[in-house]
Amino acid sequence: MKSTLSADHFHSEVAAFEYVEARLWANGRVCPHCGVVDNSGALKGKTTRVGLYKCYACRKPFTVRMGTIFESSHVKLNIWLQAIYLLCSSKKGISTRQLQRTFGGSMKTVWFLGHRIREAMRTGELAPMGGAGGIVEIDETYIGRKAGVEMTRGGHHKNAVLTLVERGGAARSFHVESVNKDDVLPIVRGNIERESHVMTDEASRYPSLGMSSPNTTP
Repeated sequence: MKSTLSADHFHSEVAAFEYVEARLWANGRVCPHCGVVDNSGALKGKTTRVGLYKCYACRKPFTVRMGTIFESSHVKLNIWLQAIYLLCSSKKGISTRQLQRTFGGSMKTVWFLGHRIREAMRTGELAPMGGAGGIVEIDETYIGRKAGVEMTRGGHHKNAVLTLVERGGAARSFHVESVNKDDVLPIVRGNIERESHVMTDEASRYPSLGMSSPNTTP
């Protein structure tokens, strides 16, 4: 049996560029600056970054990253593909903390990577909640039991679930690694409009939310 993650594009940045290019440029290499198709050539050299081309029409350089979630990122493209696979194949979702444990690096880098992937997977039905003074309620609960974890008092042995409920609208639930602010606040900020009123309990993780995101009403 061969693991899906053994594929070359998950381990080699060169193979990752070839994999993405074959899908985004299936009908020809497109310059993101001027839109001309198949009028460019690869730039080569010891210091030239992987996947760099120069358009012969507008004379500007470009890569397949431009105009995608991979743009303006120093994370290698094969790591991006690994993260996308993990997020899409994880039935119960995957937290920022778990991604950090898997890939290493700073929390800021991993949060950026995970947030961009989740944003790219949005549909019209998953537009930010609240807005225009709307009210969104936030709470957590614990359900089920974590595999291999001994039962104790409290919720340590249970799965943590974060739920956002828009007054008069829909609810969204997320399986989170824990209910600390590093796992909760990125989800809240990624799913709620800045102009919303947020109603929470008095947990210490929420006061900082109002400093750079929606209005917070304890």
